[in-house]
Amino acid sequence: MVDWQLLNGPEAVAQAACERIGLAAQQAIDERGIFSLVLAGGTTPQRTYELLGATDQQWSAWSLYYGDERCLAADDPERNSHMVERTGLAALAGRHYPIPAELGAEPAAAEYAQRIGEALPFDMVLLGMGEDGHTASLFPGHDWGQGTVTPVHHAPKPPPDRVSLTPPALRDCRAMLVLVTGASKRAAVRALRAGERLPLAEVADIPQARILVDRALIEEDR
Repeated sequence: MVDWQLLNGPEAVAQAACERIGLAAQQAIDERGIFSLVLAGGTTPQRTYELLGATDQQWSAWSLYYGDERCLAADDPERNSHMVERTGLAALAGRHYPIPAELGAEPAAAEYAQRIGEALPFDMVLLGMGEDGHTASLFPGHDWGQGTVTPVHHAPKPPPDRVSLTPPALRDCRAMLVLVTGASKRAAVRALRAGERLPLAEVADIPQARILVDRALIEEDR
C-alpha cells in the first residue's frame, strides 16, 4: 500500500522533502557514518535541493548519486547533474557521482552499475513522476532490462538516449520519497491511485516509500 502525504502546494512539498531528507541523513550518519542519496532530475525537486543547501548538515558524509541522466554533452545545461550543481548542493556534498552519460547510453550504464554496486542499499532514493507516469527514465512500454542500470533509447521525450537506474536498484533503499507537483500530473496521479501499473507504481510499491503530493492534484478531482 503506497503511503501518500497530501501537502498544501509545491513549496510545502519541497519543505517536507527537505525535512525528511535531513532526518534520514542524520540517522544514517549516526548509524553508519555516511549518507547515500539518489537524486531525481526534472523541475519538481529543484526547490528541495535549494532548501537543503541552506541547511546545516554533516555534508562531508553525504554521497550523491543519480536516478537517471540524459545522454548529452558533459557541459550541457539540460543534464540533471548540472541542475543539481546550479542549486549548490553538489558542491556541499563530500562525494558527488554524476552518471557519465556523455559516453553514450551503454558505456555509461555499465560504468555506473559498477559505481553504485558499492553503495547499495541506498539510504534514500528521491524520485519524481512525469505526466505519463514515468519515473527516472523508466517510460511506459519500454523494456527496462536486467541488472541495476539500463541504457534507454527512443525515449518519448527528448533526448531519446538516456541512462536510468532500474526498479530493483531504486527499490534497494532504506527510504524513498516521491515528489509530485504540477497540474499536468493530475491524470497520472488519478491513474496511480486507481491502481494502474504505471512505471512509478513498479518502483514505489514498497513499505519504505512515501509520495509527497500537492493536495490540489487530488482534491480537485473530487
